[in-house]
Amino acid sequence: MKKVLVFGAFDGLHPGHADFFKQAKKYGDILIVSVGLDRNVETIKGKKPLFSQEERLELVRGLKIVDAAVLGVKADYYQAVKKLGPDVICLGYDQWASVDDVKAGLKSAGLGKIKVIRLKPYKETRAKSTHLKNKSVDF
Repeated sequence: MKKVLVFGAFDGLHPGHADFFKQAKKYGDILIVSVGLDRNVETIKGKKPLFSQEERLELVRGLKIVDAAVLGVKADYYQAVKKLGPDVICLGYDQWASVDDVKAGLKSAGLGKIKVIRLKPYKETRAKSTHLKNKSVDF
C-alpha cells in the first residue's frame, strides 16, 4: 500500500484544505497528515495560529479522508519523514519549500526514492486561511 505524506498548519479547515487532501490521496492508498507545531507555524507564517496544535490535530484526525495525523517535529524533518515511511510527499501550491529542495534533502537523508509532487491550488483567492482570517474572501 502506497503512503502519501502532507504537511501544513491547517489552522481553520476550509474547502482548500479538503481539496488539498483529495488531490494528495490520489497518489496513494494511505494519507498521512503532519500538523505543524505552534512554534513552527509562528516562525513560518510570522504569527501565532488561531487554534492550538492539539486542536488542529484533532480536527484533521476527524476527517474521513485522513488515515493518520501526527504532530510535526521541531527540527530534523527528514528523520520524521523516515519514521513515517511515505512513498510520496505532496506539497501544497503555496508551501514555502521547493520540490527541488525537498528532493535534495530527502536524498541527503538517504530517502531519495520518495516522490515529491507539487499540488495545484483549489481557488487561490477563495479558500486560503490567510484570506479567511483577513476577511478578504470572495464567497
